[in-house]
Amino acid sequence: MTINCKGQLIDLSNPAVMGILNITQNSFYDGGKWNSIDKILSHVQKMLADGATFIDVGAYSSKPNAKFVSEEEELSQILPIIKLLIEKFPNILISVDTFRAKVAKACILEGAAMINDISAGNLDPEMLPTIANLQVPYIMMHMRGTPQTMQTFTNYENLLHEILYYFSEKIAAARSFGINDIIIDPGYGFSKTLLQNYQLLRESEQLQLLELPILVGLSRKSMIYKALDTTAENALNGTTFLHAIALTNGASILRVHDVKDAIEAVKLHSLVRYS
Repeated sequence: MTINCKGQLIDLSNPAVMGILNITQNSFYDGGKWNSIDKILSHVQKMLADGATFIDVGAYSSKPNAKFVSEEEELSQILPIIKLLIEKFPNILISVDTFRAKVAKACILEGAAMINDISAGNLDPEMLPTIANLQVPYIMMHMRGTPQTMQTFTNYENLLHEILYYFSEKIAAARSFGINDIIIDPGYGFSKTLLQNYQLLRESEQLQLLELPILVGLSRKSMIYKALDTTAENALNGTTFLHAIALTNGASILRVHDVKDAIEAVKLHSLVRYS
């Protein structure tokens, strides 16, 4: 199972790790932490050295009830960082976390490699044709509503069946535009209650029916720290445990804050599964 990133075929049959670079002030875990050029470069260099295949850059927090950020503000925050990272790390594969087609296009033209859209095209009708024109890998996530309203849309008759149906429609729409490389993200923490997140993880092997790479974003999320009555800062152990389950159920990419720990989970899981 491969995707084409800037002419480079990335084999996802062995799970990859995507390191998170949030440049927002209000992300749930590391908002405001990477607030200088030196800190950003040091953090990205460490993630790459620790084994990250991709770096996911976002300038719009998608946590529940997140503050609205205008398109102009998102562009002004993210474009200089994309330019900087491409200059300092020429071989870097940058994923851009955005649901806006204009932001996606501008970042790809600056050298980013793929787009990570929490809305699967629902929040911008120009996203799918833009991705098709750019011919870059596209991560589509399951979410209902917007980051501001998503936690009011948690009623499901059959959670997994409805998620599979959602993706079947989105994949068909993407294919109709000519998008080749599609990755699905079931959207842990998005439009789901705490218990629904664990049901989704428990049954996530069914997502392999779609025959596409699966990205999993569990890192330090509230489904972990609320269940353990702790904080995001103390949720690494829980994150690693859930990563092992996700890998067993077919995850192709782990999107994480802690690259070294995720790489170790991938290596040990591979030994258990294939040795």
